[in-house]
Amino acid sequence: MKSLTTSLIFLSTCLAMTAATAETFDHEHTTFTALLSEVVVVNGYQSRVDYPKLIGQRDELDQYVTALSAVTRSDFDAFSPDQQLAFLINTYNGYQLLQVIDHYPLESIKDVGSFFSSPWSKKFFRLFDESTSLDIVEHQLIRQIFNEPRIHFAVNCASISCPPLMPEAFVASNLDAQLDAATINFLADRQANYLEGSTLYLSKIFDWYEEDFGGSVVAFVAGYWPEPSSALKQKPNAIKVAYSAYDWNLNAH
Repeated sequence: MKSLTTSLIFLSTCLAMTAATAETFDHEHTTFTALLSEVVVVNGYQSRVDYPKLIGQRDELDQYVTALSAVTRSDFDAFSPDQQLAFLINTYNGYQLLQVIDHYPLESIKDVGSFFSSPWSKKFFRLFDESTSLDIVEHQLIRQIFNEPRIHFAVNCASISCPPLMPEAFVASNLDAQLDAATINFLADRQANYLEGSTLYLSKIFDWYEEDFGGSVVAFVAGYWPEPSSALKQKPNAIKVAYSAYDWNLNAH
C-alpha cells in the first residue's frame, strides 16, 4: 500500500510540474515578436529580413529558441491546439532564422545544403529532447497533426518566393486571424499570384502541396482572392492553373 501511495504521489507531482510548465511558457511569444519587429522589413505585400541586424541581436534569438527547445513533449501535449500550432510555426521560423545567420552571408538558403542534404533536412537543433530538422517540424508535426492549409503562408523558407515572414510571432489568442491575414496577403501579391485571362498563375507552393488544399487549388484560392468580381470567383470551372518559377534567393533586405 505504501508503495502504491508513493507511486501515486510521484505521478501527481509529475503531472503538476507538467501543467505548471505548460502554464508558464510565454504563449504570446513576446521575445520573438520584439525581435521580428526589429529585423523584418515590410514592403507592400512582401517582406525582407535585415540579417546583419539580426546577427547583432543574436542573443535575443538564442534566448527565444532556447525557451522553445526547453519545452518537453508532455508540456506540448498540455498546450491547447492553437497554442501547439503557434508554437510549431514559430519554432520553424525561429530556427530558420538561426540557420541563416549561422551560415551568413548566403546567396540562397539552398547554399546551406549539399547534394545529399537540403537545409530543411539537416538536424541542427533539438525539440522534445530529440535532434530535429525543419522538415520534421513542418511535415511530421505541423502537417500531420493539423489539417490546416494556411500554414503554408505562415512558415517561412528564407527565400524571395516564399510567403513573407510576418513582423510578429503567431499567437494562439489571434491565430485564426493571423493565418487568414497571411493567406490573403500572399494571394494579393501580384508578383507571386495573378490571373491573366482564364489562366491563374500561382506559386509552386500550390503545386507541391496540392493535397493540402482540399482537392481544389482553384476553390481554395477563390475563397481568399481579394477581387470579388474576378472570373476566378464568377467562373471557377473555366480557370486553368499554371505555376510560376520559384526564386530561392535569400530574402535579405
